Amino acid sequence: MMLAGPDRDSSMGLQPVSEENTPATSVTPVLRVEKLAKSYGHTRALTACDMELFSGEILAVMGENGSGKSTLVKILTGVQNLDEGTLSMDGRRLRPFSNPVDGISAGIVAVFQEVPIIENQTVLDNIWVGYDGVFRNRLRKAEKRQIADKVLKALLGRQLDLDQHTESLSLSDQQACCIARALVKKPRILILDESTSALDIATRDRLFKTCSELTGEGTSIIFISHRMDEVMAIADRVTVLRSGRTVGHFTRGEATPEVLVSSMTGKTFAQPEESVEVRTPGLDEKVQLETQDLKLSAESKGINFHLRKGEVVALAGLEGHGQDHFLRALWALEPVAGAVVAYTKNQAQKITSPADAVRASIVYVPRDRRTEGIFPNQSIGDNFSIATMSQDVQFGVVKPSRSLTRLKAFKETLKIKMSSDRDPITTLSGGNQQKVVLARWLAAEPDIVLLNDPTRGVDLGAKRDIYALMRRMTQQGVSFIVLSTEVDEILEIADRTLVFRENNVFVELDRKMTTREKLVSSFFGHEDYQ
Repeated sequence: MMLAGPDRDSSMGLQPVSEENTPATSVTPVLRVEKLAKSYGHTRALTACDMELFSGEILAVMGENGSGKSTLVKILTGVQNLDEGTLSMDGRRLRPFSNPVDGISAGIVAVFQEVPIIENQTVLDNIWVGYDGVFRNRLRKAEKRQIADKVLKALLGRQLDLDQHTESLSLSDQQACCIARALVKKPRILILDESTSALDIATRDRLFKTCSELTGEGTSIIFISHRMDEVMAIADRVTVLRSGRTVGHFTRGEATPEVLVSSMTGKTFAQPEESVEVRTPGLDEKVQLETQDLKLSAESKGINFHLRKGEVVALAGLEGHGQDHFLRALWALEPVAGAVVAYTKNQAQKITSPADAVRASIVYVPRDRRTEGIFPNQSIGDNFSIATMSQDVQFGVVKPSRSLTRLKAFKETLKIKMSSDRDPITTLSGGNQQKVVLARWLAAEPDIVLLNDPTRGVDLGAKRDIYALMRRMTQQGVSFIVLSTEVDEILEIADRTLVFRENNVFVELDRKMTTREKLVSSFFGHEDYQ
């Protein structure tokens, strides 16, 4: 992907990494990270991180939540200062970056998991924000439009109206704009930090094609993902972090799922002792929730859906085809025609507001924890207890010890990595923030749980913990509706799957008839699976 480039102002196996077992090479790496360390208060995010990145390669960085991946990226991009260690580019030691402009000026540009768009601004303005303050050659608006259009068309497979406001786009298209924002800077090193988690399958595949083109032109890419299939598909090498330390470097041939999981966890890879299949031996036929002629748009058909007690129903499809709208409508967060009715308290309860949903024992865990999930200025404990505070009041006085007891239980169940409940929630990794948000709502002991992409940014081990918890809850009669962007997740957890296209339910797949091929094919409007 050739763009008008800016002028800047400036066979290892599972062995521990050391100078002795680092592969020898006569090629100078584009980037070398040595003994990087960083602490946030009492939390040690990085202890001894070592890494090399070579020209024209895709290096995957893997690790469990809290292993230090995001901290590494923040140091490489100048968002955070390092405490110890050195960075080198092309064999020359760098002065530590003091701000993001330093990183961009050095040719290092990142796309993060969170989707930082500027509301009330156009797509074009969002793509080029900050460019003129960093690069010498200021482009005319016509040139910016031409470049932005080319990059977006490569990512989306279609043209996008550059003059529309970005907040009106689907989450996948918003993330494509954030990726385009990085690409127009023509970086030497592109960092994709869980940035595929917000993309639909088609856009993700086009991004991978773009990455292949970029590396062919000499760009180096650091690719961070918890999705093993993505790493297997795209990475030339893999570096693994565990508890803030680099514990392994693997070539493509060495990097099997078993080897990587063992390296990330420090344990021999084995199938879980307890099945994580989220199913109840005999689903209760009692209907917990139903929609009556629910229309997501004026042109769409009415959706008549029912959810049984102890059932897990997945919502799937390409981004922007109605599944997110449908899920949010079940909690009365989106205006729709038709009705949502719950039968959780031995009576029919029409859901017309989130308050109605809470009274009907329905909770909603949002997708975007940054804007809808966490309270960034509050502690971990306060973020957890906000939904269950009424349980902690005795004689008009809040008893924090009760909430702390519940938090400790979920900390163990979901393996939340945290030092103290009094620490700010922002000191946690994104995956651990997600676990706190999930724990907050599950602690309310709901009858129905609406999950909007609940394992986005969560590591493989934590996903299995979440699936196991869901299985136990379904056995107790709790029902789940889960919007998921991961095919493997849907295949593992769902009793039924509703695939959405153009604001309609395109097809409903029972667990027994669901295969990867059928599921992905239906995303693109194909119903002939024979």
